[in-house]
Amino acid sequence: MMMIVGIVACGVCLVMALIRTALGPTAFDRVLAVNAIGTLMILGISLHGFIMERPEFVDIALLYAILNFIGTFAVLKIFSTGSLGDRGKGSK
Repeated sequence: MMMIVGIVACGVCLVMALIRTALGPTAFDRVLAVNAIGTLMILGISLHGFIMERPEFVDIALLYAILNFIGTFAVLKIFSTGSLGDRGKGSK
């Protein structure tokens, strides 16, 4: 019963994050909402693995967490500096 409540709560939060992604006034609000969606997906994968008694889902959730973390920082760096740190065309 508690797992069902947890999954329903994740679903409600996912809908709220999707609304925030669509209506966010700035790009940073949208990036943070997408990051929240990624975090909710990690929680959903972990809950699903616990319900199905498949501990390898935790490894999948950890990999997804790492990708979500790196992706968020990459997008925020592009927004703040305009590039990912490469030197440009003429530099060696």
